[in-house]
Amino acid sequence: MPLVEISHLVKHFVRDSGLLRSGALVKAVDDVSFSIDAGETFGLVGESGSGKTTTGRCVLRLVEPTSGSVRFDGEDVLGFSRSRMREARRHMQIVFQDPYSSLNPRMRARQIVEEPLIIHKLGDRAARAERVRQLFGLVGLDPDVHLNRFPHEFSGGQRQRIGLARALALHPSFLVLDEPVSALDVSVQAQVVNLLMDLQQQLKLTYLFIAHDLRLVEHICSRVAVMYLGKIVEMGPTASLFASPQHPYTQALLSAIPVPDPDTPPRRIELDPTNIDRNAVLREVSAGHFAAV
Repeated sequence: MPLVEISHLVKHFVRDSGLLRSGALVKAVDDVSFSIDAGETFGLVGESGSGKTTTGRCVLRLVEPTSGSVRFDGEDVLGFSRSRMREARRHMQIVFQDPYSSLNPRMRARQIVEEPLIIHKLGDRAARAERVRQLFGLVGLDPDVHLNRFPHEFSGGQRQRIGLARALALHPSFLVLDEPVSALDVSVQAQVVNLLMDLQQQLKLTYLFIAHDLRLVEHICSRVAVMYLGKIVEMGPTASLFASPQHPYTQALLSAIPVPDPDTPPRRIELDPTNIDRNAVLREVSAGHFAAV
C-alpha cells in the first residue's frame, strides 16, 4: 500500500485585483492525483507557477486544499482535527527552498533544531540537547563548532543542513523537499543531494522531491510527475518519461535541458499552448507511463 495517496486535489485562490477582489478563482492545483510508495523518491516538476509547491504544502495542510483527499499511511489527513494534525506532523515534514528565510534569524542553530522537540514535549532538557547534537552530526555539522551560531553565520549549504536537521528532529517517515538545493551553488548542491540520498537509505525515508532541475530529478527520482498550469500532464517511471516524453509540454521542458557539448546544435522546442488540450485526461501510453494526450 502506498505511504501517501493524493486524489483529485484542488486548490483555488481568489484573484486579487488591487484593493478590490474581482471574485475570479484561479486553480493553482487542478484535480491532481498521484501516490508515493514507502521508501520512494517521487519527483514533481514544472515551471514556476505550475502548482508544484502549492501541491506539496496542501499535502501537509500548510495550505488548506479546496477539495480532494490526502491519505497518509491509510488515514485521511484532511479530516484530522487541529490536535491530530499536530501529532501527524511528527511523521510528515518539509524542507523549504530558501534555507535562510526558513530559519529564525534571532535564534541560535541549537534552538532552531530543538524547537520541534519542545513543541511536541519530547524529552527533558538534557535529552533534547543530546538529540540536537546527534542531529547536527547526522547532517554533517560539527556540534562543538556550530551549535551556538546564528543563521547569518552559516553558508547557504550549512543553513540547508540546519533546516534538514530540524525536519528530522521528530523521526518523520515522509519529507516534502521543496526545491531544497535550487538556492545553492552547484558544488554545494551535489553535497546536499548526496546527504539526502544517504539519509533516505539510513532512516528509511520517503521523499516528495519538488524541483525544476530536470537533470537532478533524472538522477535521484524513481518516478516523475510533470505539472503544467495546475494539472499533471504526464507521469511515469523516470527512465520511460525522459526517454519517450509524450505530452508537448514535457517535450518542450526536456528539450530545454542544457547540453554540455558546445558543438551540439540546440534542440530547443518552442511550446505552442494552442496545441495543448486542457481537457485531456491521463491515459496509459506504456507500462506505468501516463500522459494527457
